[in-house]
Amino acid sequence: MKRSRLRVESPALLLYNVVDKVKRKTVTVLQLLNQQKILANIPPAGAIPSNRELFHDTIMIAWPSIVESFLVSLVGFIDTMMVSSLGTYAIAAVGLTTQPKLIGLCFFFSINTAVSAIVARRKGEGEQQKANRVLQQAFVIAMAMVVIISGLCLFFADDIMHAAGSQPDTHEYAREYFEIVMGGLVFTVISLVINAGQRGVGNTKIAMRTNLTANGVNIVLNYLLIGGNFGFPALGVAGAAWATVIGSAVGSLMSIASVCHPNSYLYIGYARGFRFDKESLKALANIGSSALAEQIFMRVGFFTYSVIVARMGTVAYAAHQVGMNLMSISFSFGDGIQVAAVSLVGQSLGRKRRDLAKLYGTVCQRFGLFFACCLAVVFVLGGRFIFSWFSSEEAILDYGVMIMQVMSLVIFLQIPQVIFNGCLRGAGDTRYTALTSLFSVTFVRPFFGWLLCFPLNMGLFGAWVGLFLDQACRFVLSYLRFRKGKWTEITV
Repeated sequence: MKRSRLRVESPALLLYNVVDKVKRKTVTVLQLLNQQKILANIPPAGAIPSNRELFHDTIMIAWPSIVESFLVSLVGFIDTMMVSSLGTYAIAAVGLTTQPKLIGLCFFFSINTAVSAIVARRKGEGEQQKANRVLQQAFVIAMAMVVIISGLCLFFADDIMHAAGSQPDTHEYAREYFEIVMGGLVFTVISLVINAGQRGVGNTKIAMRTNLTANGVNIVLNYLLIGGNFGFPALGVAGAAWATVIGSAVGSLMSIASVCHPNSYLYIGYARGFRFDKESLKALANIGSSALAEQIFMRVGFFTYSVIVARMGTVAYAAHQVGMNLMSISFSFGDGIQVAAVSLVGQSLGRKRRDLAKLYGTVCQRFGLFFACCLAVVFVLGGRFIFSWFSSEEAILDYGVMIMQVMSLVIFLQIPQVIFNGCLRGAGDTRYTALTSLFSVTFVRPFFGWLLCFPLNMGLFGAWVGLFLDQACRFVLSYLRFRKGKWTEITV
């Protein structure tokens, strides 16, 4: 009887010990945050929260965004897996549309950056009506621009896919996918702009629910429309595109509903009667113009880099595309924490608390480093196995091992620089982030990717070394800017 009792109680005791160790380790980590050292050049402007309170505030805003961003990236990962059932050509075809689609979204990403930063600042200042007015005006501008951009993408779809590096076996599929997705761009833009405002005020759970629902619909429709299951038509690559558009439409309706409640901070009926006002437009233009320049620099660099890799053929590009999907998952952790950084930094500066802005930025950075360590282990140990989910071709699996080894190093640069730049954007320092992208993404990544890939004959490995050098440059430049602290003095 005693032996049986020991066997029953032993797992519970073991679990208690594990939990106790985790709690003690957490306390130790919290104590490693040296507030005096972090605020060496910034005098406290009021009571400073404890380390535990700083971590708690960050987690409460960050976790929905991390979950949201991770699952959005996971959906892209699952999309690629589902499309891969059609063949290597399908992976490459969908991958060819990625950078042109993101170039089309440049303007809206810049609007999002401005909306999140300004709304967060206005909330910190206690100006609810001004926060609503900014969102309202940004939304109207975005709706006007989506008609123009979507129309141009549809009209020039064939030429755009040729420029993206499409091959005879991928061109028609890529063009069809691109036309469908860009034709439904309006739904994506509606969600982007409204959710940017919600993140600015810290309502990250709303954006999480919206994206989870939209992507859930996307996955279900992928299953039904790609292969033609349960009597639905087998549309192949086009089915994946329609699934994306319908999922985005569902998400846009949920986003609109989130600003229709009179008790919510962001409410479309709060500022009655639409009119443009100089203060809101000036703030949007100041931050949005620099953010737009940054987006253009980034997308041109990414597009050029993608074309360089596409020149190596369908197999190499398909392996590269799988790697980029996996990299987007690692990016999602940094992106989720970046959302918290934008909200917390913006609100702190709105309350004239430069000290809190610096502290919250540092806390976000610590979380990013933790996730980078975890992901590095997964990438090193599971590289070939993960790539086998997409293809059984030996050439792609060999590429996969190499890509995952490089990626395990890249994430220690990628995640921190994403968070550093999130802090800078939250403060309105978008001009510096634009110049960083101009130097690093527009020139460093494509140039070294091309040099190592072709003249030095290093193939796909050379292209990924070019990507590593780009991330290294952005990490160094963003770290130096964050450390100096001048970004805390910017007015919006």
